[in-house]
Amino acid sequence: MIRQIGKRLATTIPSIIGVIIVTFLLTRVLPGDPAAYFAGPAATPQAIEDVRRSLGLDKSLPEQFVRYVTELSRGDFGKSLTSGQPVRSDIAQRLPASAELTLVGLIISMLIAVPLGIAAAVKQGSFIDHACRMIATAGVSLPVFFTGLILVYVFYYLLGWSPAPLGRLDVFYSAPPHVTGFYLIDSLLAGEFETFRASLSQLILPAATLAIFALAPITRMTRASMLAVLGSDFVRTARANGLTPRTVIVTYAFRNAMLPVITTLGMVFSFLLGANVLVEKVFAWPGIGSYAIEALIASDFAPVQGFVLVMAIMYVLLNLTIDLLYGVIDPRVRLEG
Repeated sequence: MIRQIGKRLATTIPSIIGVIIVTFLLTRVLPGDPAAYFAGPAATPQAIEDVRRSLGLDKSLPEQFVRYVTELSRGDFGKSLTSGQPVRSDIAQRLPASAELTLVGLIISMLIAVPLGIAAAVKQGSFIDHACRMIATAGVSLPVFFTGLILVYVFYYLLGWSPAPLGRLDVFYSAPPHVTGFYLIDSLLAGEFETFRASLSQLILPAATLAIFALAPITRMTRASMLAVLGSDFVRTARANGLTPRTVIVTYAFRNAMLPVITTLGMVFSFLLGANVLVEKVFAWPGIGSYAIEALIASDFAPVQGFVLVMAIMYVLLNLTIDLLYGVIDPRVRLEG
C-alpha cells in the first residue's frame, strides 16, 4: 500500500512543477509594477529603480526563476511585501480559517444533499424529487458572492439574527488558545463555550453560502447514482428475498452508489477552495483567499505564488485521499498505476 501511494505521489510531481512554472510566469505578466507601488506615488524614477533592484526585479526572468526555485527548495516561499512577514508564516496563520470554513460548508451540504438525493431517487417523480431538482438548479444558477450578500442582507440587516460579517470572531471576544487553528475545536478544548458560540455564530452564514453552492452537484450525483443502482439486478434480488426497504437502500444500494458521490465530493471540495476567495471577501473572513486577493491587487508576487502552490498541493492530497477511500468502500478497487 505504501509503495502504491508513493507511486501515485510520484506521478503528481510533473503537475506541481508545471504549477510552479505557470504561476511564476503569470505573475510576471500581470499589469502593475510592484516597485512603483511600494515606492509610493511621489517616488522619483531613481527611487523606484532602487526598490526594483532590492526586490530582484531588475534581473532577467530566468535568473528570477532560478532564485525562486532555489528558495522554494529550502521551504522558503518568499516574503510578503504587503504584510512584511514570510509568506509561509502568513499562509500557516490564515490556512486554518479557510479550511474550517470550507469543511463546515462541505459537511452542511453533505448532511442535506445526500439524504435529499437518496429520497429523490427512491421516490422518483414525487414532490421530493421535484424539490431536489429545484434546489440543484438554484444552486448552480446563483453566484456564490450573490448568495452571500443575500444572506447578509436578510439575516443580518433585516432580521438581525446574525452578527456583523466581520471576520471569525466578534470584537468583544478574543481568539482561543491555538491548538489546531480551528476556532470551534480550540474553544471546546479550552472549555471556552462562549467563544465557541461566538465563533459558530460568525461561521454560520459564510458556511451556509458555500453549502448552497455545493448542494447542487452533490444532490444531482447522489440521485443519479442511486437511480442507476436501484435498477440493478442485485437490488431486485435483495428485495425478492424479503429484505426490508431500509436494508436494501442503505446496505446494498447506497454503498454501491457511493463511489461516484465520493468523486463528486472531491471535485466540490476543490471548487469550494476557489469559491472561498469570494466568500472571504464578502464576510471579511481572514483566510488565504482574501490574503491572495490583497496581494494580487498590490502586485505582490510571493503570496500569490505561495497561495497557488498550496492549493495545488492540497488538491493532490485530496485526490490521493479519494483513491484511498475507493479501496475502503469497494474492495474490488485497487490503487494500481
